[in-house]
Order: sequence, then structure tokens, then C-alpha cells
Amino acid sequence: MTTDEARRAPRVRILIAEDQALVRRGTAVLLSMESDMEVVGQACDGIEAVEMAMRLTPEIVLMDLHMPRQGGVAATREITRALPGTQVLVLTTLNDDETVFEAVRAGAHGYLLKDVTEQELLETIRALRRGESRLTPQIARKVMDQFRRLAEASGNPRNADGATAKREGVTETLSEKEEKILNLITDGMSNRQIANVTFLAEGTVKNYVSRIMEKLHANTRTALAVISTKQRRSN
Repeated sequence: MTTDEARRAPRVRILIAEDQALVRRGTAVLLSMESDMEVVGQACDGIEAVEMAMRLTPEIVLMDLHMPRQGGVAATREITRALPGTQVLVLTTLNDDETVFEAVRAGAHGYLLKDVTEQELLETIRALRRGESRLTPQIARKVMDQFRRLAEASGNPRNADGATAKREGVTETLSEKEEKILNLITDGMSNRQIANVTFLAEGTVKNYVSRIMEKLHANTRTALAVISTKQRRSN
């Protein structure tokens, strides 16, 4: 997004959940300097993050994972279940396999480590606003490894989302159109971009995405993209 485009765009409403006051306030200052971003609230723990999200309904929650009273994973799960229109972007120092996987299973749409540059953070927020999911290659690899282990343990390679896995192991086959749309999701395209490429209405694309997620037992676009990437590499 260019400077002019950012200035004209409606501001994305952001809630920051971070227990370290200095980091929280510094991040708020950084985001507030962007003409297309507005910090609507700051929470110091997971419980406060959930309460503020319910009250303020932000478009994006910038979520730390290691916080007192309630951690970021549990808070992410509550927010994404109650507010499907709110996207959670994890910003943390934690990068162990299990924590990363649990955050994605909980519904996180993006996962960044705190050593990212300011520009990377801003670009990721804007990508989420466009309907994209963002994982760094390092984080995506960890998630794929965990999906693989889960699939091997369940005996069902395609039933890879642990949060919504069907115990009966039934997974429906995707149609040719659904496969094409899944590939476009994996390439990072938003519903609007997919609609332009496939000459479908954006609402129709949204219905396709919902059906694909149901068939593959994935509860977020992030999980869906990771499942697809894993399948591509195994073919």
C-alpha cells in the first residue's frame, strides 16, 4: 500500500494485548502514526483482552502469548469464537513448536516474533485486513511439522486441524473448483483477489472457502493454507 492509498483507506481498528507496559505503549505509538490504523484499546492480560475485544469489536487484535491471569492462546480462542470478524495477530517471543501450533489451532490468523521490523509488522496488519493470513517461513514450518505428527497419530493425513478434527476420520474430496480456490488461498490471496481471478462473485468465493474449510476440518484460513502447503509437498 502506498502512502496515498494508506491515507485514503478507512482506519483499521486495533486492540493491543501485551503485559509489558513499555512494549504495549511503544507499539501503540507506532501504529497510531499510520494514517490507516487506529489503536482502540490496550489490554495488559488475556482476561482484559477478551473483555475489551467483546466491548470494542476491533478488526485486529495484536496478541502476546505469555501474559498473567490468562495467556494469549486461551484469549485468542475466546475472541475468535465469539467474534468471527476479528482477526488475531500473534506478536510474541515464543516460538516453540507446541506454542505456535496451539496459537494457530486457537484461531490466530498471523504469527510474528518480536524481532520483526516495524515495516514487517505494519505490512502484516495490512495483509490481514485484506483477508490474507501471514506466517513467516520459520513459523509455517513448525505448524506443518505439528500437523504432520497429528495426522500420523490419527491415521488420517488430511484431517490435520487438531482443534476441530473429526474422530470418525471422514474427509470429503474437493471438487476441481475447490482445489483451484484452495491453491489461491495458499498463495495468500484474499477473497476479493480470488473473485477477480476466477470471475466469481466475492460472496460465492466466501461460500467456497467455508465449504473447503468444512471438508478439510480447518477452522481458520491459516490452518487451511498450511494444510494445503503440506499436501503440495507430499505430492
